[in-house]
Amino acid sequence: MKYSKIPVARSVVALCAAKDIKHVVISPGSRNAPLTIGFTHHPEITSYSIVDERCAAFYALGMAQQLRKPVALVCTSGSALLNYYPAIAEAFYSDIPLVVISADRPVERIDIGDGQTIRQKNVFENHILYSANLYSELVLESEAVDPKLQQKQFEAQKHNEREVNLALNKAIEDKGPVHINVPFYEPLYDMVENIDVKPLQIFPELKERHYSDKQLAHYADEWNRAKRKMVIVGVAQPDAVEQRFLDALAEDPSVIVFTETTSNLHQSEFFTRIDTLIGPIEKDENKEELFKRLRPDILLTFGGMIVSKKIKAFLRNHNPEHHWHIDSKKAYNTFFCLNKHFETDVNSFFSEFLPLTRSGSSDYASYWKGIKQKRQKRHEEYMAEIPYSDLKAMQQIVPVVPGNTIVHFGNSSTIRYAQLFQWHSSLKTFCNRGTSGIDGSISTAVGAAVISEEPVLMITGDLSFFYDSNALWNDHIPANFRIIILNNSGGGIFRILPGNKNSENFERFFETVHNLKAKPICDLYNLEYSMADSEDSLNDALSDFFSASDKPKLLEIFTPRKLNDEVLLEYFNFMKS
Repeated sequence: MKYSKIPVARSVVALCAAKDIKHVVISPGSRNAPLTIGFTHHPEITSYSIVDERCAAFYALGMAQQLRKPVALVCTSGSALLNYYPAIAEAFYSDIPLVVISADRPVERIDIGDGQTIRQKNVFENHILYSANLYSELVLESEAVDPKLQQKQFEAQKHNEREVNLALNKAIEDKGPVHINVPFYEPLYDMVENIDVKPLQIFPELKERHYSDKQLAHYADEWNRAKRKMVIVGVAQPDAVEQRFLDALAEDPSVIVFTETTSNLHQSEFFTRIDTLIGPIEKDENKEELFKRLRPDILLTFGGMIVSKKIKAFLRNHNPEHHWHIDSKKAYNTFFCLNKHFETDVNSFFSEFLPLTRSGSSDYASYWKGIKQKRQKRHEEYMAEIPYSDLKAMQQIVPVVPGNTIVHFGNSSTIRYAQLFQWHSSLKTFCNRGTSGIDGSISTAVGAAVISEEPVLMITGDLSFFYDSNALWNDHIPANFRIIILNNSGGGIFRILPGNKNSENFERFFETVHNLKAKPICDLYNLEYSMADSEDSLNDALSDFFSASDKPKLLEIFTPRKLNDEVLLEYFNFMKS
């Protein structure tokens, strides 16, 4: 095996391999050559070349999301590193382990006007779990050098090895991004072979917290007294919660459980479409009475970010007496009434808590399940009569997605449309909801597709797609990868939000109206292209879109720009009737 001649590069590669990091995404550069040499020659590590650093970072995020293990990123010095920031922020808020390894100039070259240098030390300070700032290491050509220089080299090496250990362990233990900044002296491309690399190893500690019956007794008493309990699940990995706990919650007549498309939980009694329940209440003449009836005594939450703005608004205006959140790492005061954070994983909590609870008499669940059934009937009636639009197109897509597909959604309107439908329980659904940005959604899906043995489908809006089209600039995309674009010629979400929608200023600076089409991009990156612009042509296009092919496929669905918002907004008026 070939190694860089620079000791610190050898230590970084060896420690990544020792901690079971098997995938490294590398963007081209010169200063990172010592790392590139080590990773690309390592027999247990697979390296991927992604030129655009912003895409590379989201690509690695998609891989880590599926693996549930750290994936490393490697870039050169300078502004290349800053292009990682959007994905790092997403990883920070979505608890995804990314290991960012940046090459740098030696400290004495910073702020003197040297080329391709910026202040890289602690550059991600607000959105990183750990920043390891390493020392430059000189290559000592022989042992016949000043003993003081040898000692400095030894101390630098031990500092570096410890810092790399601490950073990698943090990513493993706390599931989030870390940054390792490695300054290199030239020459950068010299190599050695068959050298024995044995850096210091500090092993990660995966701690579990458990609660005793005594610690839970007070909360169990509160739970047992409450007649109205609401459980809301945010973003969650598939199979994150044991089914027996979900079934126990569903059987309690005093409990209603709200899940979202990105919750990846399935139980027939759960409320899977929050906005379909809350939205019509907002427009009802008796809304205050209905909201008081829906208001829970206890709100129990787990999982990540919540998509629905309607449930946030409802609970912020109608605070429950208690809000408890379950998460081993953090708890957000999303509804301004959080008063207990159970610092453990969900399965551990329910295994200890549910045996202390009992089902009480209550009509809370039965009443709202009755409303849910009525809403479903109205949903079907509305969907049968609406014209061709974004909402109609989503209705056509939902039933034809093959089982066991991994589905990634773009942000803004796409994920909100998805929330209004019941997706098949075999699907695994994802969306970058940590920061809810449109950047990197295609790259994330591509990264997931490279890792996954299951097919991956990306459903996105037009702006998200064009913004991240460099995601397709690589030769790693599998043939079973699929992209569906809802192209409404601009930022359709802004037509749904309040505002003057018919001014030139709105169309140019908010909606950003355009006439772009995806076909030239497909030609450039060798994707099979098809399009639809009506209900019939969409049915035809979908009929063989998921069939086997020799290359990835993209389906672009053109919808009427000025009709989509009317169809969606009228949906909630119709549902309340």
